[in-house]
Amino acid sequence: MKKYMINMTVTESKSLHNSYCLLKLTSDKALPEIRPGQFVQVWVDHSPTTFLRRPISVHYVDKIKNELWLLIQKVGDGTRSMATYPPGDILNLLLPLGNGFTIPASADGKQKLLLVGGGVGVAPLLFLGACLKMEGFEPHFLLGARTKDELLQLEYFRQFGTIYTTTEDGSHGEKGFVTHHSILKNVRFDQIYTCGPKPMMRAVAGYAFSAAIPCEVSLENTMACGIGACLCCVEDTHEGNVCVCTEGPVFNIDKLKWQN
Repeated sequence: MKKYMINMTVTESKSLHNSYCLLKLTSDKALPEIRPGQFVQVWVDHSPTTFLRRPISVHYVDKIKNELWLLIQKVGDGTRSMATYPPGDILNLLLPLGNGFTIPASADGKQKLLLVGGGVGVAPLLFLGACLKMEGFEPHFLLGARTKDELLQLEYFRQFGTIYTTTEDGSHGEKGFVTHHSILKNVRFDQIYTCGPKPMMRAVAGYAFSAAIPCEVSLENTMACGIGACLCCVEDTHEGNVCVCTEGPVFNIDKLKWQN
């Protein structure tokens, strides 16, 4: 897929939580085709300690408004700087990067699809849910966080499917981790997609593997270049070491060595 370097203008910067921010960006040119699960590399201005672009998952694409949404977790100087950009600021993005999630070939109304996210890992699942809904599916979202205040964008997820939640302190939904939710015992799903902390994804992948359910995971390995040149995001797979930024970030769990 062809990559583009585009200057985009901030249309909205909204604080969602002490640790999270939603950036909405637009361009005077039509956005290229972007698949759910792909990511962008953002050049960060006004941050003297940030020398490399920052990889950010595509949270949502509003084709009517020609708008790209990025869910930012403020974990370092670069992302904290991005969270301060006011409307009107310009960001330079390289996009779209990586390979996205697989959309089932047909929606017969019977396939049950589960999208599992934790923390900022919920980011790519909103756009995935929107695309699945557009294709005739009714996705189910299982979203986890430490507390109710860290469950993000629930009002948007509800537009595209049914939501189930877990919190570690029991302040919203069922208490515990996503893999503890009763929906996994009560419903047999046909496909699972997941993104979040690696221990969470490993647990979800283990559940899917034991239940013989196809599962795709979106890895969040540390990245620098985003185009497979620096080799810092390498993942060991059954096909050897591969760059997550080019071969992923989405992988079928059958390709990973997690179950060994």
